[in-house]
Amino acid sequence: MGIYDRDYSHDNYGGSHRPQMRLAMPSVPPIVMWLLLINGGVFLVSVMIPPLGKFLYASFCVYPASLGLSVQIWRMVTYQFLHGGFWHLFINMLWLFNFGPTLEQLWGSKRFLIFYLACGAVGGLVYPLLVWMGILGVGTLVGASGAILAVVAAVALIFPYRQIVVMFVFPMQMWLLAVIAACASVAFFFQGDNAGGQAVHLAGMAAGAVYVLWPRLSKGVQTKSRTVQWESKINRERNFQAEVDRILDKVHNHGIASLSRKEKKMLREATQREQQERGR
Repeated sequence: MGIYDRDYSHDNYGGSHRPQMRLAMPSVPPIVMWLLLINGGVFLVSVMIPPLGKFLYASFCVYPASLGLSVQIWRMVTYQFLHGGFWHLFINMLWLFNFGPTLEQLWGSKRFLIFYLACGAVGGLVYPLLVWMGILGVGTLVGASGAILAVVAAVALIFPYRQIVVMFVFPMQMWLLAVIAACASVAFFFQGDNAGGQAVHLAGMAAGAVYVLWPRLSKGVQTKSRTVQWESKINRERNFQAEVDRILDKVHNHGIASLSRKEKKMLREATQREQQERGR
């Protein structure tokens, strides 16, 4: 993963200039540090005390073998702290170490923790759903990959042109890493290579992307809604005025007595509107 400085100006975030960064060793804020320690500690304890490890994995992984096991909601969070081996743990923690501090420093510790656990939980929910839909087979789901890739997606959307170095060798921009990670998960999913894990990766990335983009998307939806409401109001007013003009023509040609009850009511409403406009 990359080695880069995570210090940036909060005042520039969202503005016309991207935060400036320089190469340096990253600092590790408290939530990222605790996540690293807890994940490492759980794995170490599981290896050193096999009976306890067996209990932890049986009680806290996601395992949708039955409806009862599928609705044990705590598993959607706890599975994120269990890993299937040293390299599984090492790679996830390396990604967390490199990208997690960016979001925690930007958002604050509480918001980052909620984001991290919630996006991981989305992956924990998607896997049982795919099992119950018959798309995937029943298996044990462990690992922080869904939450980690949510972090990657979020950083890629906020800082798409941040330069990183993958495997300490290959320089690339953050958006490209996220695209490669997503494409790899899609390819492995259809090849059947850890399809459940790949589905969790994609679900986590999607959750992270939606979280970052939601303010922009919701603002666009609200703007469109207001535009539709305004156009609807204009059309109603136009139709109302056309009907009033027709009624006035009818009065001119046939007299007020020719009007129906509905037409008289509309004419009174038009008169009241005109009086209100004059009184403003």
